[in-house]
Formats: sequence, structure tokens, C-alpha cells
Amino acid sequence: MIKLCGMRRSEDIAYCNECMPDYIGFIFAESRRKILPELSGQLRGELDPKIITVGVTVNAPIEFFTEINGSADIFQLHGNEDAEYISALRKLFPEKEIWKAGRIRSEADINALAVLPADKFVLDAFSSEAYGGTGKKIDEKLLAYAKNKLSNPFFIAGGIDRSNIADIIKKYTPYGVDLSSGIETDGSKDRAKMLEITKIYHNLTEEK
Repeated sequence: MIKLCGMRRSEDIAYCNECMPDYIGFIFAESRRKILPELSGQLRGELDPKIITVGVTVNAPIEFFTEINGSADIFQLHGNEDAEYISALRKLFPEKEIWKAGRIRSEADINALAVLPADKFVLDAFSSEAYGGTGKKIDEKLLAYAKNKLSNPFFIAGGIDRSNIADIIKKYTPYGVDLSSGIETDGSKDRAKMLEITKIYHNLTEEK
């Protein structure tokens, strides 16, 4: 599976409708890619209905998810949300899939992620400046550890682009890959990069 994250303009949605990723992400946390719930609803209406939407939040109040429920098929938690938080969210929205992202810098971070009651995990590189979308890469030794440790399906994020996507998929066989900065030029989504990376991904998965 391939997820393209950080959509915030009608142009971005048009590019997605051309390249047809499995998932796209709307970021509702403080970030240069932040989008307001009202705009995400509008963009959701412009999106091909076969593409699944993921709402990305960071330590959001539980009641905030009511605002994004209509535009996010899946909730992705990218902050310090714990098992109690995830359980409370699941009780309110039992029909939603919940993904938990971890900022990985050690095996301990992977161990902590593994016990959380999420449906899927997203492995992102640790950064002290931001919760995600930095383009930093995870140490490959930690990816190897995660592959053996995690029983739930997981995405790999952080520093993925056309130069390394094939190697990452072949080495670590993740459920999916998650890209944001790798499909941008000068801070905006780049149609050519989006088309190229999804073509590479689909060619790789068709080979299996």
C-alpha cells in the first residue's frame, strides 16, 4: 500500500486522482501542511472515492475527531497518545481504523509501540523539531528490528523517495510506505514526483 500525505490544495487532489495512491493524508496538526476540517471536507468531495483518507492528528482532544469524522476514513495518531487515549477514541468511533505512528530512535520506541491497541503502525524517524514530515530516515537496524518485533501491519515513513523505495520494500516488506516530503518541490506537492513514485510502487507490487 502507498500513502501520500499532506494534501491541502485542490491541485494536490487532482494529482492524487491521476496517480491513484491507496491512501492520502490530511494533516490537522500544527505544520506547514496543516489543513482545517472545513477544507478537508471540500477536498474529500473532489477526491476519487476509491482513495481512502487518513486524518493525521497530534495529541488532539478526543472531541476534535467529531469535526474530522466526515473527511477521514482512518485516524492516524502522531503524537504521544497512549493506550488509554486509543481505547477512548475507539469507543467513540468503533467503525474507524486507528493507526499509531511512532518516532523511532531506539528499540525501546518500537517495543512501546508494539503494545498499543492500534490497528496499524507508522514508523517515522525521530526529530526534536517536528512530529513528522521531516524527510529524516530511520536507522535501518531499527527497521530490521521492527520487522521482527511488530505483529501488526506497519507503514514505513521518513525520507522515502524514488531512489530508495524499492530497496525499503524489498528489505522490510512493510504493509505500506508513507511519503510526504519525498513528493514535494519547494514545499508543495509535485505532480511529476507523485506520478513517478506511485508508478514505481505499482510496478514493484505487480512483480510479486
